[in-house]
Amino acid sequence: MNEVSVFLSSPFQMFALFLSAVLLGMAKTGVQGIAMISIPLMAMAFGAKESTGVILPVLCFADLIAVIYYRQSAQWKYVFKLLPAAFVGLGIAIVVDKFIPHQAFKHLMAICIFVGLITMIWSEFRKNKSSDFLQQWWYSALFGIMGGFTTMIGNAAGGVMAVYLLSMRLNKLAFVGTNAWFFLAINYSKIPLQIFAWDNISEQTLLIDAMCIPFIFIGAVIGIWFVKRLPDKAYRIFVIASTTISTIFMLI
Repeated sequence: MNEVSVFLSSPFQMFALFLSAVLLGMAKTGVQGIAMISIPLMAMAFGAKESTGVILPVLCFADLIAVIYYRQSAQWKYVFKLLPAAFVGLGIAIVVDKFIPHQAFKHLMAICIFVGLITMIWSEFRKNKSSDFLQQWWYSALFGIMGGFTTMIGNAAGGVMAVYLLSMRLNKLAFVGTNAWFFLAINYSKIPLQIFAWDNISEQTLLIDAMCIPFIFIGAVIGIWFVKRLPDKAYRIFVIASTTISTIFMLI
């Protein structure tokens, strides 16, 4: 992939990259679901698989900002429950890459997120009923695998993780902090895979991504302000609604 020549030859690609940087900065600091707009946008600009290498360094920088700001809010037990299975999901995605055409990646992402969306809505209807299964090891493992798989094939695990963390009944700060630490660990572990397995990241892509840093900060400031403004219940409703809308957007 010739990232630099493609980037400089298309104003739309510049627009997609900078807008995605703002959206990802917002998403990582609490505006859950809005990042899903950037996934198809970047796929249109760079290609479904190629876009994952362009956008990953942006995600990593946004993760770092979120972790620094929400460093004291994470619920570590959930991070540790998810991570082992998430690494399994990364491996599955690498294997799938060898057998599935790249144009099918978007459909795979949409299916995984759609499954997560159904689970989220179902769990909301059952909020006053028994939820013992939520504490079972296989529940965390299932969402960990789905999260690792979707984040590897398209940096699109936000909806999957929202389902899991909402089902754990975390308050808004714990939700954002736990989400931030999980994705910091998983996204930084993807860097060598993207470099050596998919050959998606190079010095050229890093130079391009460096141009996004001011836009990431802008998005992060907006996201922090947004989370402060919403009470817990309103934030929970927002996450469910935004995940629903972003999933529909992915399926179009």
